[in-house]
Amino acid sequence: MQQRLGRVTATDGTEIAYSSVGEGRPVVYVSGWLSHLELSWALPEERAFYESIADGCRLVRYDRAGCGLSPASGRPPSLEYELEQLSAVASTLGTDRFDVIGSSMGALVAAAWAAEHPESVRRLVLYGGWVSGPDIAEPDVRAHLLGLVESHWGLGSDVLTDIFAPDATAVMRRQVARYQRASSTAETARSLLAMSYDLDVGDQLPRVEAKTLVLHRAEDRAAPVAQAEALAAGIRDAELRVVPGRSHLPFAGDVHSLVAPIRRHLGLRTLRRGPRALTPRQNEVAALVSEGCTNREIATRLGIDERSAEGHVERIRMRLGFSSRAQIAAWYTAQGAAPSPPK
Repeated sequence: MQQRLGRVTATDGTEIAYSSVGEGRPVVYVSGWLSHLELSWALPEERAFYESIADGCRLVRYDRAGCGLSPASGRPPSLEYELEQLSAVASTLGTDRFDVIGSSMGALVAAAWAAEHPESVRRLVLYGGWVSGPDIAEPDVRAHLLGLVESHWGLGSDVLTDIFAPDATAVMRRQVARYQRASSTAETARSLLAMSYDLDVGDQLPRVEAKTLVLHRAEDRAAPVAQAEALAAGIRDAELRVVPGRSHLPFAGDVHSLVAPIRRHLGLRTLRRGPRALTPRQNEVAALVSEGCTNREIATRLGIDERSAEGHVERIRMRLGFSSRAQIAAWYTAQGAAPSPPK
């Protein structure tokens, strides 16, 4: 899938960057704390998560003001401003009715949107969310994390990534921490994190009319499962689904356990789990992996840079559901695939 980027102007004149992936009925994804449309798309695990949702629909994501490709506005973060930005993105969809997925802090924004604009939301998914920010961590913990982000953004991003994605590999955690730092300044990161600790949507929940799925991992280290239970209890006829896992980031850990219920709730066809067809370029890379080539050797053989070779290998691994290069090599050999590119 190819990501298409665009920009829309919010009511205060701030440009909001958004992306569109796939074709069909629009599904708006409201991200958590920080985002970067390009860097998140370059992370194999996160891209695979979005592609899995976008199969059969049009997934629209955006960077909130001050994050990723969207410039800062000068306005302090607030739920009101979050809804203004979401409204600007919704105006680009070409339809008055769409599905909404909210992740982490984005779940609160999505729930508030559904309460304020019930006519616009067809189906609602709230993943890793909460009702009341003050209830997700003790005051001293919140103060410590806010102070860490403000005074040492590098260390702060590392600590929060470890909390958000304990099931991810060390390499993936380092990549996520780096792109978080590239997504915003320390000041913006702290302000948005502080807002997430202050938000409370308890009063809005009874006004949500859309058919709602509340999805949560049982041992989420960033948002206690009790908050998911409170979210579901506050929305009429909401379905609560708790799945195994510790990671708060949806693309870390067992992604299939999240994608499957999301797609089912949105009325999308079930995706077959297991190996998927590779692109011609990916087949070339898999062939070289089966020969034992390093990323540098693959790059030399194919005339690409080493970083691109690494990205191809990671996307192959994610596409096939494998955890190592050895599995890719064994799979390729078992397929009896075409010979690898000439030396």
